[in-house]
Amino acid sequence: MASLDGKHSFGSIGETRVTFVEKGVDEIRKDFLKQLLEHNGFEVVLEEEKKKAEEDPQLYTVAVTDMVFNPTIWIFERKMKTPDGHRVTQDYWFQRTTETNPMYWKNS
Repeated sequence: MASLDGKHSFGSIGETRVTFVEKGVDEIRKDFLKQLLEHNGFEVVLEEEKKKAEEDPQLYTVAVTDMVFNPTIWIFERKMKTPDGHRVTQDYWFQRTTETNPMYWKNS
């Protein structure tokens, strides 16, 4: 799974200029990202990656048409929302949990 490294990766899928969100993801991850990004108002572009062998699992590239989108910024600035209205955390983004708490910092 990709990391949130802050790098802005862009290019093209077909004739469409895109910002790449993640490459080499499985179908479950692709569906999760597509649903989350569309909920947050992004137009999602998907591409099936070529298999090296017939028995290899199908992997996908997930991208958006917003050329300035950067997942790191959207997550850490708390701009992205879950379908039920909570703010997306790094652990939620990586599907480690469905919980959106705790926040990144604790206030005593």
